[in-house]
Amino acid sequence: MIIFENINKTYIKNQQHVHALNNINLHIDTGDIFGLIGWSGAGKSSLIRLVNQLEKPTSGTVYVNSVNVNTLDRAAQRQHKKKIGMIFQHFNLLESKTVAQNVAIPLILQGIDRNEITQRVDAMLSYVDLLGKKDSYPSQLSGGQKQRVGIARALITEPTILLCDEATSALDPQTTIAILKLLKQINNERKITILLVTHEMEVIASICNKVAVMEKGQVIEQGTVLDIFSAPQQDTTKKFVSTVLSPQIPEAILASLPQQENIYRLEFLGDSAKKPVVNELILKQLVEINILFGNMREISGVVLGSMFIQMNGSEDKIKLAVAFLKQKGVHIERGVV
Repeated sequence: MIIFENINKTYIKNQQHVHALNNINLHIDTGDIFGLIGWSGAGKSSLIRLVNQLEKPTSGTVYVNSVNVNTLDRAAQRQHKKKIGMIFQHFNLLESKTVAQNVAIPLILQGIDRNEITQRVDAMLSYVDLLGKKDSYPSQLSGGQKQRVGIARALITEPTILLCDEATSALDPQTTIAILKLLKQINNERKITILLVTHEMEVIASICNKVAVMEKGQVIEQGTVLDIFSAPQQDTTKKFVSTVLSPQIPEAILASLPQQENIYRLEFLGDSAKKPVVNELILKQLVEINILFGNMREISGVVLGSMFIQMNGSEDKIKLAVAFLKQKGVHIERGVV
């Protein structure tokens, strides 16, 4: 469990005070994959680095597993950090050391026996599917393989918390999918709480169960991923959600329409997304249906999606069609956006 309580962080840069974090209050439960999303400069990395004390708050309290980390002495800090792994955007591997040697570094620093180190490193490299690369150097690896080395190194001390600071930003889409799948596997199999920083809403949708949206050092919206996707409140949140679920009809489709009247946006959630509701409406022959655009996405195990349709018919028939859709659990709005 991680708790940020009334957190403020101020840096002094060029003799000026820069307020990176402003009164942050967040609660991350054990076992969460909790996402922090925001544009560059929102304060995400500053916040995540408070957990393993790479940064310290100007004011406020950070609790990790009920322990106030601000009060730890040096010896306690070292023990605290052993249970927190961290992976970075640019891997942070030592180019002069092999894959196995990079992964072994945390164990060497702890004074672990050499034979035990070899066994644990081999087991961890096998887990991340890199055992065959143990004697390779970072320059011989792909970006995805380098990140797997970073993950193995973060996990080698058997942490209970894994911090991911833009861990997929330097990777291509296909490799990103593979790394996110591995992180999800780690969370499920090793019961590790993951706190993940990103500026990509696709990453949040793929693996997180909860999310906080940050802007200018503040948390402007937070909740379950499903709640945030289905009903975003803040403009910044809506912009992030729109990168995964488009709230608008593409301009090319609009331009092709002879008229732009009686256009409706349908929102599907859960059961309504699984049923052929629009097909049922077509079969009723109340109105003529022109399906313009739509997309569906599974979020936290629930299907969420939207569709734009155009209804042609009398006003009375259109009202009946709208009533039918609402009865089926579909949220419906009139207009092109």
